[in-house]
Order: sequence, then structure tokens, then C-alpha cells
Amino acid sequence: MTYNDSSRANYGDDALIAAVAAVGGALTLIRCSGKGSIESASSVFTTSLKNAHEKMEKNALINAHGNTVLHGWIVKPGVKKQEIIDEVLVSVFRSPKSYTGEDSLDICCHGGLCSGAAVMAALKEAGFRDALAGEFTFRAFINGKIDLTKSESVMELVSAKTEESRRRAVLRLCGSLQTEINEIKYILVSVLAGAEIFLDYSDDEVSAEADEISGVLPNRDSALLALDRLKKLSNSWQTERIFQEGITCVIAGRPNAGKSSLFNLLLKEDRSIVTEVPGTTRDWIEARVSVEGIPVRLIDTAGLRESSDSIEKIGIQRSRRLLQEADIVLYLIDGGQGVTKEDNDEIGMINDERGEQKTNETILFLWNKCDLEKPQKSDLIKNITPVCVSAKTGEGLADLYLAINSVIFKKTSGVTFEPAAVGTARQKNLVDAACSSLEEALSLAERVEPLDFIAPLLRDAVNSLGEITGEVSTADILEEMFSKFCVGK
Repeated sequence: MTYNDSSRANYGDDALIAAVAAVGGALTLIRCSGKGSIESASSVFTTSLKNAHEKMEKNALINAHGNTVLHGWIVKPGVKKQEIIDEVLVSVFRSPKSYTGEDSLDICCHGGLCSGAAVMAALKEAGFRDALAGEFTFRAFINGKIDLTKSESVMELVSAKTEESRRRAVLRLCGSLQTEINEIKYILVSVLAGAEIFLDYSDDEVSAEADEISGVLPNRDSALLALDRLKKLSNSWQTERIFQEGITCVIAGRPNAGKSSLFNLLLKEDRSIVTEVPGTTRDWIEARVSVEGIPVRLIDTAGLRESSDSIEKIGIQRSRRLLQEADIVLYLIDGGQGVTKEDNDEIGMINDERGEQKTNETILFLWNKCDLEKPQKSDLIKNITPVCVSAKTGEGLADLYLAINSVIFKKTSGVTFEPAAVGTARQKNLVDAACSSLEEALSLAERVEPLDFIAPLLRDAVNSLGEITGEVSTADILEEMFSKFCVGK
């Protein structure tokens, strides 16, 4: 049996699916899933080359228990004399105790491009089709193995740039966000139930005491508690986004201030060329580093000065564009010369291009060569004491890290680490929608408006939280979300 109609593949079908999940030097991992996947894969698997045609050997995979590993061979099906494709280890997972909740296989074959491709070709002849992006995780969600917050954390783990971003993603994979959302939702459901009790009775059936409070939101304190927790979740996105996406940090200054030396020091390798000739760096160079667990896109730029060299001028223009977009600017001052007129002119231009307020909050002045010369009072810029560093010896590097962290702390409005935090923009938008509905409901209750107006808003808030975990969802939303995953996940 061969599956050919890949054009009709969709996330909701029950086809047998397979994909290369990992390629790592010596080994390649191919993942398979679907009802009947073990039986179909058995047609291309044997545990013995000598007895490849014997029924018992062909049934070794079919008779295997879940959570077991078989050694054997992938062979080409449908020919009298079977062609050997590769030696493999097959991990067997039986429904429902598998990642997807379906019968599943992980086939570990030899690495390289050819072996994995040949095994995939054999599986397609056995009835499997190429898995869509994120389709394994989609099936895990559909089969109730994980909720949407855990599904999204899988992709967060794959794209984590630092150890800290990995740790935060794992917390969501373990259910920290799911638990918080469900607890808040439980509170709101209780508030909604209290409001709807009054709406379910006619005026002549409720007591006089109930009539007196029918225009007031029952369990108002609980609703306020839920709102406070929702706002904390919403604010957590500012910090989580920085740990996921990182920040752009641009090193700027006059030629020969030591920018490239500082770049190499932070990177811990020689990437930028360092010479005593001004204008050596003609274009910007970037690298990824981790500063206290935060992914930083570090950029070394061309020295800022007037130049008649056409190539250097282009590099300086590009540097100025990067300075406008940077999250943090490290302006380096040559400690051997002190703050010059050129420095003040360049800082003024940066102020104009970035905006005064933005510059004051996100520019750090660094005094380089502090091992040779310390800054004096006359060297202060905007009454700010520069961070003293030595790009040559590494002196002051810890102080620089602290200063960068201080700027990041301000950028996140001082939001501290929360065990339960939103990890995607989708989650953030839905938390904000729940907040908005709940705030409007509380506002109407404050004005003693009828519960007929308040209850639908509470229901909207509950539904928004249900969308976060996937209790409330549509096929279009799910397809859009999972299509952004890696193939094989």
C-alpha cells in the first residue's frame, strides 16, 4: 500500500504519518504515528536477515509490547528478494501510552542524508505520508495528551536560545501556565454561576433578600482576585518575550575606542579584526551571546566619524540605522583621550535619532582602558558616571553585565520572575481579552447595572481562558498555530 495523495493531507485526518524528527551526525531519528502504524511498519522491518521471509520474524514488531526497543533491519517491501536498506533500532509505543496517544514508532537509523531518506521512502511505500509541521504535537493535543499551553512550550523548547529560556519553557511544559489558567477559570466560573442563579429565576420566585442584591455582582471579591492574577500573567509576557527573542545590543563610539576588542571580549573569541588603524571595521558584525541568561544579539559597528572613504561611509550609515533600532546602545569612550568634542557631537546625534527619553533609558556609557586611566568629574556625560571597563584585561566586565541587566529590568517595567507566565503572543492576547471583559463586568457591577449585561462579559472572559488551553478552539486557529512548528514535532 502506498500513500500518494499528499495534496489532501490535513491536520484532522487519520492517516499514518512519518517524518525525520532529528538528524545528529551519527544517527537519524524518524518518528511514525497513527492507528495501525505498527502493523504497517512491520512490512518493512525484520529482526533477522537470514529468516527475513519467515512469518514469525515479520510479526516481531506486531507482537512487541509497548515501551520496548527492537533491533532489526529496514527492508524494501514488495519484492521477492528483499533489499536491505539500513540497520535500525525501533522503539515501540502503544496507544494510549505514547506522545501522540496513538500507536507510534521511533526508528533510529544511521546518520547522513541517504539513510534517513531511504528509510522514509520505504515507510511511504508501506502506507505512511509525510507528517505536516507540528502534526505529532497536534495529535497529542487532539487525543488529550497535552493542552495548547504545553503544545506551544514544545516549540519554545526547540527555539530556546539560552539555558534560562529553556528552563522557563520547561515550566510551561510541566503545566505551570495550564494550572494557573485553570485556577483562574474556576474562580470566574464560580462568579458566573452566582450571577446566572439570579437570571434563572423569575422575579416572583426569588426571595426579598435576593431581590436586594440582584443588581450587584455576586462574589465580587473573587472576581477582583481573578483580575489581579490575570494582570500578573499579562505583565509576565514582557519578561518572557525578552528571554525568548532576546535583545539587540549595539556597540558604538569613535574609531579606535576599543569597540571590536570589547566585542571579542564579550564573545570570548576573536571575531572582529583589532588594529591601531582607525576605520578598520567598515561594516557591522554580529554574534549571539548570553548575558545572565538573556539572548543578546551583539553588534560591533563601524567607528562614528566623518569620512571621505566611500566604503567606510556606507558602513557608518548602516551603523546609524542600527543605533536607531537597538534595544541597548553601549557607547564606548576611549579612556586614553577622555570625552572629546566628537564624542559629545555623536552622542547628540544619537539623542536626536533615538529620542531623548529612549536614549536616557537605554544607552550605557562605557569608559574603556580603565586599567590605564580612570574617568574624572569632567568626563561625566549628562551627569552619568560611565561604567569602567578594560576590553584588554576584562576588568569591569561584571559591572557591565549588571548595567545591562538594569536596563533590561527597566524595559520590563520591573516585572520579576513568575513561575506561571505566558509564553506566546497568542496567550498574551487572550489573557488581555479576558482582562478586558472582566474589567468591563466589574465596572458595570460598580454602577449596579443589571446582571443581564454582566453575565455575558463573564462568559467571554471564561471562553478566552478556554482558548488558551484549547478547551475552546476552531480548526482554523489550530492549523495556523501548529503549522509554525518544526516538521517532526
